Amino acid sequence: ALALQGALWFAQTIRRPAMSESLSITVTRQQGYQFLVDFGAGMPDITADLPAPLGQGAGPSPEHLLGAAVANCLGASLLFSLQKYKQDPGTVRATATLTQGRNAEGRLRVTHIDVAIELEKPAAELQHLERVLAQFESFCTVTQSVKTGIDVAVNVRTG
Repeated sequence: ALALQGALWFAQTIRRPAMSESLSITVTRQQGYQFLVDFGAGMPDITADLPAPLGQGAGPSPEHLLGAAVANCLGASLLFSLQKYKQDPGTVRATATLTQGRNAEGRLRVTHIDVAIELEKPAAELQHLERVLAQFESFCTVTQSVKTGIDVAVNVRTG
């Protein structure tokens, strides 16, 4: 019953897309390798850029955004799982460290992501922590999608 209450709270509190709903983000080249990232109405735009020598490092790179998405999702999922048991961990800090390497064709790829999550409160003050740690990753849409691979369809149109 507690898990059902938590799931209902989460569905009512956080706007989650329906199973078949899509989410669109638009990136538009500004100059060089800098792109304006438009998340849609009500959300601030950001500038993404590649590091030197291609870009100027004027904003996070796509790899930074990937790491941020994974870390944010895992931190939020851990918080959600703790709050299902009415536990407040205090500050939650998640740090993603991406490892890059070259594939067989010599192309650079993100080969591994390590995520370290720190909770302000000690484990002894958090009830049901063992159960929470066993399940929280399954709530993380981004991490589970990255782990299993995402089918990406690409369509290029010209002027």
